[in-house]
Amino acid sequence: MSIGKTLTALSPTYIWAWTLLAVMLTWTVFHVAMKKKKNTEETETETETEKGDGADVIIVGAGVAGSALAYVLARDGRRVHVIERDLSEPDRMMGEVMQPGGRLMLAELGLEECLEEIDSQKMRALAIYKDGKCGHCPFPEDFEFPYEACGRAFHNGRFVQRLRHKASSHPNVNLEEGTVKSLVEEKGVIKGVKYKSKNTGQETTAFAPLTVVCDGAYSNIRRSLHDSKVDVNSYIIGYVTKNCRLQDPESLHLFMSEPSFSMLCQIGSDEVRCLAEVLPENVPSVANGKALAFFKNVIAPQIPPNLRDIFLKGLDENPEIKTVATKSMRDSLCDKKGVIVLGDAFTMRHPIVASGMMVALSDIVILRDLLKPINNLGDTRKLSQAHKSFIKLRKPMSATVNTLADAFHRVLLASSDEAREAMRQGSFNYLSRGGFSAKEMMAILGGMKPRPPSLVLHLFGITFASIAILVSPFPTPRGVWHTLRLLRLALTMLGSHLKEEGVDQMLSPTAAAAYRKRYMTATTT
Repeated sequence: MSIGKTLTALSPTYIWAWTLLAVMLTWTVFHVAMKKKKNTEETETETETEKGDGADVIIVGAGVAGSALAYVLARDGRRVHVIERDLSEPDRMMGEVMQPGGRLMLAELGLEECLEEIDSQKMRALAIYKDGKCGHCPFPEDFEFPYEACGRAFHNGRFVQRLRHKASSHPNVNLEEGTVKSLVEEKGVIKGVKYKSKNTGQETTAFAPLTVVCDGAYSNIRRSLHDSKVDVNSYIIGYVTKNCRLQDPESLHLFMSEPSFSMLCQIGSDEVRCLAEVLPENVPSVANGKALAFFKNVIAPQIPPNLRDIFLKGLDENPEIKTVATKSMRDSLCDKKGVIVLGDAFTMRHPIVASGMMVALSDIVILRDLLKPINNLGDTRKLSQAHKSFIKLRKPMSATVNTLADAFHRVLLASSDEAREAMRQGSFNYLSRGGFSAKEMMAILGGMKPRPPSLVLHLFGITFASIAILVSPFPTPRGVWHTLRLLRLALTMLGSHLKEEGVDQMLSPTAAAAYRKRYMTATTT
């Protein structure tokens, strides 16, 4: 009887002991199973990578961004597989000017020699014209900038081919011609790409821990990664006048014409690019001769006499006239792992400030530094952290350029509205009068001072210069009314960029100072 009572009294102890033992065994089995699963997934990833060509990085597109990135990653010891739809020399009208800031970034990447042997032309100033007057705005030589204050103008295709040759000459780069059909995705992680090789004509799958999409403004792959809205701002139509040279070949000649701007630029020792912007609803057809008539009858009379002969010479030689859409698309962080988007596939802005290549090269400098310490690119956690840091670190350059491009484009549009026309005239006065403000604006335009707070101050300076036009020689009710409308226009324009780029990034000088200190202090030799 006493033994039974004792067992009864001890039974809870046995129950707790068995329960604890069961919990420990369950936890051990679960832990071992999860570790085995993780090891299996890592093994499967390694097997998939070996199934391809053993690349560490797959790059889709071999334009400026793709070729430059391939070279610098290969130089850092990565095995890079680049897939480009067409390896023949591109024939593009955009991407023909590189600002001084872009040349600095190119030097940082060790690719400055790619601007040689392509008949590139020095560009030291902006010559801006309005109503028969001309303002000459040089890039400031005495500015705090660790490189030559000079841009370059060239044939885009020649530059791209030089970059491709530089990249493919590295033993770690496999440059292949083929069309990427889709990304290979597994559980939210991009594992590689499916593409059709031009050499074999067969569809192939290539695997790598990291895929970088750089296939340009018309990217189809971008749509599978994020749904950023692409806006068409206007259209650029243009042609090349051959066997001629501008009187001032080292200036980009910008005309505040109607309906929008027009431009002349020396892109070769004996070739001048001529172009004009038209609004989407009034694009003249090239096929039926309306584009040629538009240049002769609308634009040519607005070109100053000393430049008009070159403009008309090209038209008389029955040139190949091209039309291209100008697009804008804000950047956005892709939520998929194992993939990064760069270049025009990532973000676009109006090309008026000729900064697309500069921003892309700046992005590559930042991304190179962030990827360098990551030994295993298959570590999605570290890669995601690097990607988030990249989005933040690029802001001083990209936010400055995006805001300036949008503001400059809006200002250059001709209008019968008194407030808008005052802002147009005020912008011309602000740039053409010279002095410190004009020098700083040219430094910002040239990528020599990527500092959003400085740009914001200059935009207010232009606004006040425009207001002075409306209230001179003394305020009137009509002038005050248009002043209020102009202020509303300026604040709306600035407010949209503050919201889009981030108030902290736009108004805090700390990030801009850090960017300049880290990326704009010395060049690679």
